[in-house]
Amino acid sequence: MTVPSDLVQDDSGEALADSTSDASLARSLARSLEIEKQLETDPGRFRMLTGDRPTGHLHLGHYFGSLRNRVALQDKGVDTFVLIADYQVITDRDGVDSIQERVYSLLTDYLSIGLDPARTTIFAHSAVPALNQLMLPFLSLVTDSELRRNPTVKAEQDATGGRPMSGLMLTYPVHQAADILFCKANVVPVGKDQLPHLEQTRVVARRFDERYGRAGDQAAPVFPQPDALLSEVPNLLGTDGTKMSKSRGNTVELRMSADETAKVLKKAVTDSDRRITYDPSNRPEVSNLVLLASLTTGRDPHQIAEEIGDGGSGTLKKLVTESVNDYLAPVRARRIELESDPAELRRVLAEGNDRANEVAEATLGEVREAMQMVYG
Repeated sequence: MTVPSDLVQDDSGEALADSTSDASLARSLARSLEIEKQLETDPGRFRMLTGDRPTGHLHLGHYFGSLRNRVALQDKGVDTFVLIADYQVITDRDGVDSIQERVYSLLTDYLSIGLDPARTTIFAHSAVPALNQLMLPFLSLVTDSELRRNPTVKAEQDATGGRPMSGLMLTYPVHQAADILFCKANVVPVGKDQLPHLEQTRVVARRFDERYGRAGDQAAPVFPQPDALLSEVPNLLGTDGTKMSKSRGNTVELRMSADETAKVLKKAVTDSDRRITYDPSNRPEVSNLVLLASLTTGRDPHQIAEEIGDGGSGTLKKLVTESVNDYLAPVRARRIELESDPAELRRVLAEGNDRANEVAEATLGEVREAMQMVYG
């Protein structure tokens, strides 16, 4: 039995809530490992949904944290849906600020790193009305208190500084459920901190079946309860030693030139010890650069650090710059090619939107049938 954390009042209750959370995480990890095995033998049974908000340009943190895994799953044969979440830009912002340029930049990055529109459906939130219409019945399945307990919503509320939270931000977990369920995705790549979002989606899917039933004579519920695909994500810091973030300007963007990358990495924070070691706990900034060299060369970070030895941060930064630029060279070449043909980008997005609309309309039709709202 899960104990809601906001109902726990004493220390013993908090311990119970923590243990419940640990047990839930353990179950998610075990299930994720099962899925990993099944992906090797039967990838066609899975449909995956993932995506990004077009609030800035993609960077190495996105690439090593998520993008390359999307390509790997696509290449294994998983039916892949990638969302450009343009509507979600306005959950916590007053405007859209060059939204079209950001959307097409995101699409260009996707294609540059290897997502194939022939095998992956890439689409924009705002272009799929039936997806967003699912918000209405889904909102009937959740309570205000459940939404306010969601970690992302709570964090946003704490960070507002007294500014009222928008209704869209409050209902963000439900919108995310619509994103996942409109295409009946049964697997979602997430980090451990995103598991509460996925659990909310599972709750919505289950409650829809309990409250409204199934379409026609379907033996199965309208919506699957999607599973998390958890994977170890390298903990890359920004060049200033803090969390890598588009808003902090401490990233190496995929679209940067080799010269721009060199300038950014030259300013990367290190420490005063000349000898280079790989020690993430005690030397996070230096170790972050070593890790970046490791990720872009495929070599062991300890070995890289040992080879540099007393060469100091200058030698380390030179190696990292060369490694990153070599690694990103084909991605950047493909990006330049794509940028020279905006008509092709528009065509790819239009076809992805058409495919997403086809799927969303079919799902919405099942929803209406299950809710007995088909009138002729």
